[in-house]
Amino acid sequence: MARKERGHTFYGYTYHVTFEINRWLMELKNPVIKALLIQIIAEAHRKYGFKLWNFCIMDNHVHFLITPDKDVSLSEIMKWIKMVFAIRWNKLHKTTGHVWGDRFHARMIESSEDFLRVFRYINQNPVKAGLVEQAKEWIFGGLHHYLHNIVHIVPTFSDFLVKVFTADFST
Repeated sequence: MARKERGHTFYGYTYHVTFEINRWLMELKNPVIKALLIQIIAEAHRKYGFKLWNFCIMDNHVHFLITPDKDVSLSEIMKWIKMVFAIRWNKLHKTTGHVWGDRFHARMIESSEDFLRVFRYINQNPVKAGLVEQAKEWIFGGLHHYLHNIVHIVPTFSDFLVKVFTADFST
């Protein structure tokens, strides 16, 4: 039986998305595996239109602050990222089967304040987990990419400022 369509994601809106490894195992602990996921996110960015305002790859889950373009489905983006990663992870480990747990979870961002709160929350994940002392030290997150002008995944810092100070989240 086919899965029921999500129905709660709307085109052109910004979302806080989380998705986790099956059984919350620490399958993303290896920096090489995190780099593989970043590579796949970059490929998805070229394939689909979206802005990834922030992200954090933890050892067993991932956070995105993402705005799909108006003609692109969030579900389609997430399906592709998770599918391609699972195929490559299984090939690398010479195995088969599920890599990811449940479907992704998405919550619509409602205001600039909400956007900034979620942006900071995503940055603080590795700090709260005791992996780094300061969020800027976590190389597998958007803050590091902004601070080092790595823009193949995240937008430019000026695009970020425009989003924060001029976006209308209420539409």
